Amino acid sequence: MRDTEPNMARVILILGIMGFLANGDNYAVAPLLLDMSRDLGISISATALSVTSYMLCFGLFTVFVGPLADRYGKTRIVNIAAFGTAIFSVLSAFSHNLATLVILRACNGAFGSGIFPVSLAYIGESSDKSSQHQYLARFFGMMFLGGATATAIGGAIAHVGSWRVVYFVYGFLELIVACFMLKHLNKAPGVIPRLDLKAIYREAFGNRALIKTTGTIFLIGFSVFGTFTYSGKYVQNITGYSILQVGLLLSFFGFGTVVGGRYATRLRYYFNQRYVPGAALLGAFSLAVFPLLHSPAAIAAALLGFGFAFISIHSTLVTTAQSLMPHMRGTVMSLVSFNLFGGGALGTYVNGLLLDRFGIQWLFAGATLLMLLILLIAVAILDLRVKAPALT
Repeated sequence: MRDTEPNMARVILILGIMGFLANGDNYAVAPLLLDMSRDLGISISATALSVTSYMLCFGLFTVFVGPLADRYGKTRIVNIAAFGTAIFSVLSAFSHNLATLVILRACNGAFGSGIFPVSLAYIGESSDKSSQHQYLARFFGMMFLGGATATAIGGAIAHVGSWRVVYFVYGFLELIVACFMLKHLNKAPGVIPRLDLKAIYREAFGNRALIKTTGTIFLIGFSVFGTFTYSGKYVQNITGYSILQVGLLLSFFGFGTVVGGRYATRLRYYFNQRYVPGAALLGAFSLAVFPLLHSPAAIAAALLGFGFAFISIHSTLVTTAQSLMPHMRGTVMSLVSFNLFGGGALGTYVNGLLLDRFGIQWLFAGATLLMLLILLIAVAILDLRVKAPALT
């Protein structure tokens, strides 16, 4: 069922805010691990298990939520995910020891895994083909802005409260948005007769074009998230800024995704087959010069270009992936999310080894080469000769 244009704009806003909050939920307390360890009377490494438990469950349950949405309806699953992640985020604020914190964050991650893939599948199913790319890019823009600004937001909230207040505020706001979702999302029925994960993924993995596309998304996650994770460390070393100031500077990556999402359709129309290659070149250039920059203004500009390039390539690949299996968009988006965040996790690990052994320059040099490889693959797998839809 297609939503009307005004209603779809409202839906994108609501889902975008939920994506903003859910993506920021885990990152907001990253700079507060020391305070958490002191409060709970445990080591920092033990406290970090709460972040690990969230990410592990997020990645694991991503595989299941897409097929569940295809079977029982995307509206039902995304609403359950929204209320679940909100409730467990609030409960995390009342953790009294490591065990309760890890369990609550694991549940938080399990429910949070349903927000992104199912929201994207709902958008793809509910929007016209002419506006689908723009809506997906807008959602991605708000989602990644939430992650990019989370450090600054978490630091600001903790400055007047504590790490507990950060969890509570995020969870409370998610709960409010979840209520709006109940009212404004149209009911989307299931599209498959039964839940058979083996058969579902056999069909998905049998689609070679889909696997090539999601494999490219894995490389994007490796390149983008694997380097962005260490950008804050570099900025802090160069500028001497506080965590809050560094967080604000890193927010320019998120602003780049928002700008890219806002003007995606218009730019794709004007540049057509040059759009994705041009964005990849911008991303490669931004990555290459980043470790050479010392001015906060220049760093902000590179982050802006980095974010713009990422959202331009990623939203195009997601639109392509959904078109390859339109009858099972939930499953497609599970593969997309799994590859994006799985690539990010592996990239973070590998780049950590590179950072310790060779320095940050080599880390960004490797990411630059990978972005150029993504350019070549994207040109090969995308139907870039198809003219973008006319502007309305």
